[in-house]
Amino acid sequence: MIPESGIFNEDCIIGLQKLAPGVVDLAFADPPFNIGYKYDVYRDSLDDDEYLQWCSRWIKEVVRVLKDDGTFWLAIGDEYAAELKVLMQRQHRLVCRSWVIWYYTFGVNCKYKFSRSHAHLFHMVKDPKRFTFQVDQIRIPSARQLVYGDARANPTGRLPDDTWILRPQDLRGGLSADEDTWYFPRVAGTFHEREGFHGCQMPEQLLGRIIRACSREGEIVLDPFGGSGTTLAVAKKLGRRHLGFELSADYVEKINERLAKIQPGDPLVGAAEPLVSAPSTAEGRRLDERSRRIRLKKPTADPSKQQELPGL
Repeated sequence: MIPESGIFNEDCIIGLQKLAPGVVDLAFADPPFNIGYKYDVYRDSLDDDEYLQWCSRWIKEVVRVLKDDGTFWLAIGDEYAAELKVLMQRQHRLVCRSWVIWYYTFGVNCKYKFSRSHAHLFHMVKDPKRFTFQVDQIRIPSARQLVYGDARANPTGRLPDDTWILRPQDLRGGLSADEDTWYFPRVAGTFHEREGFHGCQMPEQLLGRIIRACSREGEIVLDPFGGSGTTLAVAKKLGRRHLGFELSADYVEKINERLAKIQPGDPLVGAAEPLVSAPSTAEGRRLDERSRRIRLKKPTADPSKQQELPGL
């Protein structure tokens, strides 16, 4: 049997079949979206039926290796979100606890439709009456605490609504961490967090929220599509055992290099609550067209005072 820790160079279905039933506490899967992405060894352009049949096969194995009170999270794009939700519920008898929308900045710019800036995160469980969900591990300050100074605010933070947003850092009263629309910047190419060897890298803080809420220290976190290794890295930092499969031998080598650099207890990369840490556009940079100099507004008592920086 495969050990309960590490990343293995295996096709996910073959690897999962080597695991005993009911050994995994939390599984997170970010599979290929079947949109023609250029992976080094995987062909991301299957026929629709072929892709859905393949997904059903590996999801079946994930369900088999989950404990009775285990949790499964699936990240997927628009193209197959509806089909896979129905498939998980009707064919594999999972129960959907939440359909989370991950809203991100630095999305894909589109020409003839609204630019895509979201992905779907399905929170599924085997037993709707027995599953891990540690609310106190993911609470954040509420709008009453941050904005209004309301004495009635729950000092531990608040728990959700659907929402449309324009620029999230200007929406201090909405889109909090415990809502079913989540805001995390995508890991763009210029970000310090970027590992560089895989184009579809999840933010550590997004995985941190899921792993903290849906597992406990010492439990097993599984990722059947190792990718850039973020799930395994975050699991290790948070004191969980980590187990993953990855088809690319090159990715496996780089994931192992990433894991070797971190220790349990290391901080996660990025802001745990981006809305709290992000600057407001009201305090952003301004370009004076006459002088071609960038004006940086500083939050001073006199808003007319600005620090000028040479234009680029």
